[in-house]
Amino acid sequence: MKRFIKVTGLLLALIITAFGLAGCGAKDTGSQAKTIKLGVSPVPHAEIAKIAKDILAKDGIDLEIVEFNDYVQPNLAVADGELTANFFQHTPYLKSFAKEHNLSLTSVGGVHIEPMGIYSQKVKALTELKEGAKVAIPNDPTNGGRALLLLQAQGLIKLEPNAGTEATKKQIINNPKKLQITELEAAMLPKVLDDTDIAVINTNFALGAGLNPVKDAIAMEGKDSPYVNIVVVKTGNENNEAVQKLMKALTSPEVKKFIDEKYKGAVVSAF
Repeated sequence: MKRFIKVTGLLLALIITAFGLAGCGAKDTGSQAKTIKLGVSPVPHAEIAKIAKDILAKDGIDLEIVEFNDYVQPNLAVADGELTANFFQHTPYLKSFAKEHNLSLTSVGGVHIEPMGIYSQKVKALTELKEGAKVAIPNDPTNGGRALLLLQAQGLIKLEPNAGTEATKKQIINNPKKLQITELEAAMLPKVLDDTDIAVINTNFALGAGLNPVKDAIAMEGKDSPYVNIVVVKTGNENNEAVQKLMKALTSPEVKKFIDEKYKGAVVSAF
């Protein structure tokens, strides 16, 4: 009987120790910050994300910001689960890319608008363009179409009546100045300004190249542009608590103030 009590006592001590260790482990795990991996373009997305990072840190969430210099990898990384979300694109681009690559991606909301602009190192106004002038635009379907629509809005070309957000050069029905339009990777456009008469450049790449859209662009989209930059996740994760907190941080008063003061109209908040 005494032997049984000794064994039971030892077993009880082991159980108490085990529970104590388990309790310490749970406490350590609970104290660790949750991590969100967010893929972004360097400017302005990474800069905006850094404001959200400070906000999320107060809520015990670590926002890991991963920068990309192209429009392809961020979506593939979200689809593969390498990123929690990305923040670099607008809805027309997302729809086109997801369809082309057969991906299931979903927008969880908009943050800001980057009005696309026309830039030049050779002319100060579009009226100065000569016949046969060289024009560079993005080569992806949605941003290329967006650029063509901007050229049309400026009276430089005319597109077919049914040309939409994915308009192509084949849909140009009138080109009075016989503009030579070349399609290039969006990130390369600021680098070819010296070799072209004008280039239609996304604001994020213009800012990254040191261009001030408000001062340097000779024409820009209006502030009512429908191309709101969105946060995208793998379909099914849109209601994830961490994702919702990310969206709350990215659409906070602190972020709105930062956008207004930092970019002074070159980037416009969409909330």
